[in-house]
Amino acid sequence: MFPGQLYKTESGRLFHAGAIAIIFVGLPARGKTHVSRSLSRYLRWLGVQTAVFSVGNYRRQIIGVEVTNDFFSPMNKDTADLRLKIANACLDDMIRWFAAGGQCGILDGSNTTEERRRELVERFKSVDVHYMFIESICDNPSIIDSNIRSVKVSSPDYVGWKDVDAVQDFKRRIENHMPFYATIEDMSLSWVKLINVGEKIIVNNVHGFLQSKIVYYLMNLHISPRKIYFARNGVSLNEHSYRADAPLSPAGHKYAENLKKFVLKLRENQSLLSPAMTTAEAPRQLTVWTSARKRSFQTAAHFLDHEEIIVRQRSVLGERNPGVCDQMTPQEIEKKYPDECLRAKNDPYRHRFPRAESYYDLANRLEKVILELEREKNDVLIIAHESVIKCLYGYLFGLSERSIPSLEIPENVLLELVPRAYATEETRHVIPDSLVGINWQQQTANLLSLAGKVPASPMFMDHYLPDDKRKGRPGSNTAFSTPSSSPALSSTAVSEMSPGIQHRGDLADDLGHGPEGTFRL
Repeated sequence: MFPGQLYKTESGRLFHAGAIAIIFVGLPARGKTHVSRSLSRYLRWLGVQTAVFSVGNYRRQIIGVEVTNDFFSPMNKDTADLRLKIANACLDDMIRWFAAGGQCGILDGSNTTEERRRELVERFKSVDVHYMFIESICDNPSIIDSNIRSVKVSSPDYVGWKDVDAVQDFKRRIENHMPFYATIEDMSLSWVKLINVGEKIIVNNVHGFLQSKIVYYLMNLHISPRKIYFARNGVSLNEHSYRADAPLSPAGHKYAENLKKFVLKLRENQSLLSPAMTTAEAPRQLTVWTSARKRSFQTAAHFLDHEEIIVRQRSVLGERNPGVCDQMTPQEIEKKYPDECLRAKNDPYRHRFPRAESYYDLANRLEKVILELEREKNDVLIIAHESVIKCLYGYLFGLSERSIPSLEIPENVLLELVPRAYATEETRHVIPDSLVGINWQQQTANLLSLAGKVPASPMFMDHYLPDDKRKGRPGSNTAFSTPSSSPALSSTAVSEMSPGIQHRGDLADDLGHGPEGTFRL
């Protein structure tokens, strides 16, 4: 089972689409591996049984990583038989996977010659598997250089290599392929051409619902370097009520200001440590996404005093609705709804209490945000409730639905994610408390009036405006002031969650497995 699966069928195949082979075509460093893994992640999120078959992985398993770039040259007759054996071993496993019930197999390889592509078409037709080619064409030198560096960083081929040596070796590998590369021109075939991965897309002879979903995803995809940050919203004045939609507490505003200062200082320090960047790797604008819920938006509102930062509201980023369990303690819920609690423990991802939302519901609601996140080329900071971050984190790391409810996204921690070709890198930073002597009742209007810069529904916007700009509604005295001196950055980056970092057990939080014999909402 997968996070966003809409429904199940007896065969395990969805959308009445049958089996589909996605065949990648293109020179090295054109983003094929990045796109293939991103596409696999999205299809698995939809519930489609998907697997990536990488010719490169088979080559590493059969002969290891200690090969020269001449090995890949089509002119090298000495290695031709071995290269074909490796490619066919990958193809044979893919065919067997289809026979076992797999639905969408992705063949990650160069496949640069017409002869090889005809062989693949005939082979898939013989086993009643539909095919679709995806050719990645790139003529932008800055994108190619960025792709080379990305592959160098994450590819198993270059573990322990010096940067200069790895880049030069990979460029020679590309040069060996170029004289033999033939772009797809046969209009009778089903294919998609990605030009500079996101700049332009050409679609030919593509039919079917699932194939159309794939094309739509590719239209939103890019492989440009960027960072995605996750941070939980600050504490509100009423943490136990979803319906109250309470504003941030003074402690919540303090956390929001600490978050802002830490993020800005972190990005400043990182830009100073990486002065020799290509155009594609240059510092990018930061965009902040948040929901229309008060505590989330008011946390993000602290970034509004920086005009270069875009703050956007997304109503779909709102937390899960707890339904009838709103304002109830776990003990009260277990006493009043024992049967529901038992079902929730058995299936914490898909179970929903009366008039509530499950993680399954939330995952499907977030599909719009996922596509927009794939399309966004700026760095993005998402400030949201823990349940929302869990789902988005689960998508980016390809986690199963069973894993998502039990994830721990602690308070006072900034998650920094960097999507790369072979994996998504994660760093966790503890957000230091760097504010002292703050008068939280001094500058309410100055801050919240900045909320007028953010697109929002009128029904929400009045909550964030100062008294003199509201439409006859009573005012709020929640406030904060900015300290006069900037604190020094004091961060802790950890790859695993420290046992000392605790997370808040919100009532409107997730339904998951706690310690033995306990129920957690």
